[in-house]
Amino acid sequence: MQLFIDSQWRDGEEKQTLHDCYDGQAYGEIPVASDKQIDAAVAGVRRGFQENKLTPIKRAEILFKAAEILESRRDSLQVQLRHEVGFPDVDSINEINRCARTLALSAEEAKRVLGELVPIQATPGPTPRFGYTVRVPKGVVCAITPFNSPLNTVAHKIAPALAGGNAVIVKPSEVAPGSTLALVQALLDAGLPPALISVVHGPGETVGQQLLEDPRIDYYTFTGSTAVGKKVRDAAGIRGTQLELGSIASTIICADADLEKAAKKLISGCFRKAGQVCTSVQRLYVHRDVYQKFKETFLPLVESTPWGSPEKSETVVGPMINLDNAKRVHSWIEEAVNAGASLLCGGRRHHNVVEPTVLEFVPTDARLFSQEVFGPVVSLVEYDDLEAAIDSANATPYGLAVGVFTNSLDLPFHLADRLDFGGIHINETSSSRLDVMPFGGVKDSGYGKEGPHYAIRDMTDEKLITIAY
Repeated sequence: MQLFIDSQWRDGEEKQTLHDCYDGQAYGEIPVASDKQIDAAVAGVRRGFQENKLTPIKRAEILFKAAEILESRRDSLQVQLRHEVGFPDVDSINEINRCARTLALSAEEAKRVLGELVPIQATPGPTPRFGYTVRVPKGVVCAITPFNSPLNTVAHKIAPALAGGNAVIVKPSEVAPGSTLALVQALLDAGLPPALISVVHGPGETVGQQLLEDPRIDYYTFTGSTAVGKKVRDAAGIRGTQLELGSIASTIICADADLEKAAKKLISGCFRKAGQVCTSVQRLYVHRDVYQKFKETFLPLVESTPWGSPEKSETVVGPMINLDNAKRVHSWIEEAVNAGASLLCGGRRHHNVVEPTVLEFVPTDARLFSQEVFGPVVSLVEYDDLEAAIDSANATPYGLAVGVFTNSLDLPFHLADRLDFGGIHINETSSSRLDVMPFGGVKDSGYGKEGPHYAIRDMTDEKLITIAY
């Protein structure tokens, strides 16, 4: 694995060893970018942006071709995802499919990066005038990406940036860089001019900070913690930013819900990627009238969900990203039980695998309830009053996504008005997402939108042209 700087693959003086997510064995290493290499990487894409003006159709062709190439390398990508982030087949296949889809959606959008006509004649003026807007690229986009979606989230940042005519510098997660490098190689093999992209590796505290302080970068797109997101915002100043940050995601089961349908969808909504998804269901509010029946439906499904080695084809819940995080989640479970919570299933840790876990009666001040768990754990909350459940779901610093299950026709409109989240999904879990959707939160969950159409709009500037005649 290497850096990609100024159109060339390069090594670095300092190396970082990469360890398999499940068994901890070393499987490779990456170079950590030096200050000079970071400077050269930014200079390279700045120059590349100025010298390489691709037409919209050319951008689309490259992105479509990259999607095809990526899919043709599915087997090697699955192995890479298994090593890096412990994805079992069900997660790695989904990650690859969605990444290819995001590239294709961005290709479609590249052909229609449009402005609009301005109705100038709707206001009085001294002379007749005609007006319209066009969208132009911002310049250099910096993408700082997380470990938990090292292909598709990266694609949601790189592909719209390129579709909008920008150059890109990427700093992938230091624990999951290989998938990003595979995506960049697919883009290069598809015909992307090498000068339009750079990749640098290393810790956020050093490499990321230097990128934030570089005035030659025009826009930052970041996925990660709220604490780091605020640093990105502050460093970027008036330059553009898109921030997808923390979350405590909820799903509400109403008394009239289809419990079997909800329970089946919640297995993925709670436990895919070992719960290391910002929209994973952490709080599950269930109406008292159906609470017991829901438990009788849901718990057997959880207990029969296979967990363990990502090399086993049947595994659904694999390891967490490292042992420290597995220990943290397990300690939060024990803390909640010691404070009065009831453990309904799971709750055990096997090295860095935490069993899919369900609890009830979790105290509201327990970290398992009041902080983002980012693990395969869900807390059941019995409620009588829907408005109280809504208030409880709203009462966090975050507002990324929420799910509701109901067969009512009018209730969804009330919920859409009352729930304070960036995404509200009726008869789906909070973890529901299609890559064509706008995706982003409110409050401490950040601002700006992913989703190719919406991200391109954020990564381009609108320019007004008027003509008097």
